Amino acid sequence: MIKSIGLILLLLMQLEVSAQGFSVENYHVDITLHEEGYFDVVEKYDINFEVPKHGIFRNIVTSYKLTTEEGEQETRKIELSNIEVPNYKFTSPSKIGQRFSDNLQIKIGDADITLKGPQHYEIRYRVEHAFLHESEAISFYWNIKPSDWSAPFRQIDFTVHLPNGITLEEGAYFLYAGPRGSDAPTSDFLTGFSNGTYSGSSKPDVVSSGGESVTVLLKLPLGSIKEIKPLWPWWTIVLSFCCIAFYLIWRKHGKDDHAVTTTSYYPPKGMDPAMVGFLIDDSGDTSDLISLIPYWASHGYITIEEIDEKGWFAKDDTKLSKIKDIDTDAPLYQQKVFNGLFGKGSEVMVSSLKDKFYTTMSSAKSTLKNAAQIYYVNKSRKVKNYTIFGIVLLMFLLVPGFLMYWGIIAAIAAVVTCIVLLIMSQFLIKKNKEGTMILSELKGFRQFIKVAEENKLKMLLEDDPGYFESTMSYALAFGMFDKWAKKFDALNIEPPTWYHSSTGRMMSMAHFSKSFNSSIKSTQSMMVSSPSSSGSSGGGGSSGGGFGGGGGGSW
Repeated sequence: MIKSIGLILLLLMQLEVSAQGFSVENYHVDITLHEEGYFDVVEKYDINFEVPKHGIFRNIVTSYKLTTEEGEQETRKIELSNIEVPNYKFTSPSKIGQRFSDNLQIKIGDADITLKGPQHYEIRYRVEHAFLHESEAISFYWNIKPSDWSAPFRQIDFTVHLPNGITLEEGAYFLYAGPRGSDAPTSDFLTGFSNGTYSGSSKPDVVSSGGESVTVLLKLPLGSIKEIKPLWPWWTIVLSFCCIAFYLIWRKHGKDDHAVTTTSYYPPKGMDPAMVGFLIDDSGDTSDLISLIPYWASHGYITIEEIDEKGWFAKDDTKLSKIKDIDTDAPLYQQKVFNGLFGKGSEVMVSSLKDKFYTTMSSAKSTLKNAAQIYYVNKSRKVKNYTIFGIVLLMFLLVPGFLMYWGIIAAIAAVVTCIVLLIMSQFLIKKNKEGTMILSELKGFRQFIKVAEENKLKMLLEDDPGYFESTMSYALAFGMFDKWAKKFDALNIEPPTWYHSSTGRMMSMAHFSKSFNSSIKSTQSMMVSSPSSSGSSGGGGSSGGGFGGGGGGSW
């Protein structure tokens, strides 16, 4: 029975070797520790290719989950540099490329050249951030031979050179070998420490097979190796400085002068709700342009009719009917929207605007923004453009630098910060003296809409029976139509005559406000909807427990 098991294991080992097509006859690793906090590795392979191969590849794990002495979880990212493979063509990721992966591969060989028989390879590299600084010692914990090599290693030798003047006492150096997780020091190697060098060599007839590791653990004296702490606070300071600089620019060139809020019962004379909506928040929103619809209706240019569609699944629609053209001297943004709606007739169903009218709305927003510039300081607009350019340039400079020196989290933080600053830069515009005076009126009018009491509204209606009709479009631009309409529910006023329903004229203000609110929301949705784009889917140690995990193979 034992012989049968032995034969099966031998057969499996031969199949494994055959699958890889090569074996490692001799493997020597030379490691030099530096007190500055890094170490240099030289791996030498004497390989025999049983079948033609282009070369080998070496995989090294660079990201590890660690448990600190306090029991906290830590992610450690080691870095490799100065990678060399003398006399062979090879590829390896850049320092930035390493940031995007938890594994590094050094691929050696030429796709146009095949090799067979004995070959010698030498791989050199430097490792940073791979010392464990603990309370009692500094641990060097490294896989001399990681587990993910499929080929057998017939002879293994290693040397680890300590910094000058550093020595180790008996019981401060350990070697583990065998399947991953083996936590008893191995007896398959002859090891020793002498003259600042810890070395070892596998005994004759000891073969390290696939899935088996050889791991060194050295307990170095405290203070013998410098701890390279991550410089993460610096990138937060850099981003904080960028935010402070932006704030100072905004305070000088974007913050409006103080506008005293003066109580006002009407919007500024001669100013339509779209412009009012822009000036109140320095932004051209969809609701600003939509507010023109009831504004035109109150001035006798159009009528609005709610269409009650029949059927279980039918959706109600809204019809806009032109009574007359708007004045030729109306602002260009008004003309764009009005002519876009009625350019081909006197009636338009809102549902017909879906996925078609969004380009007109986009153009009108831009025109509204341009028209509003007479109320802003010209210099602030130039500063805004320079600032946007500077933020974009800063993002292209910071992200690669942060990625290289501080990692992916710092790079993501830089991207997010720059995007937020780009969004905030839209408010980097400052009103001139006229704009500040108008803003004072607008704030007072908006505040009145918010807090107006019934008695005051009665007085206003006595002087101006059409007060609600003339102000409702401005309340819509402020995003306060519901609140404004409810204040008139109990005042027994007639709903606007320009609004109809296919089920009959509105009988109350409450009915009107509910129906109009529903219609205007549907209209807004249809006027800005755009076609969706299509896409395609497409000492406490163990064997294999240290840094330097990975393996390799042939190709």
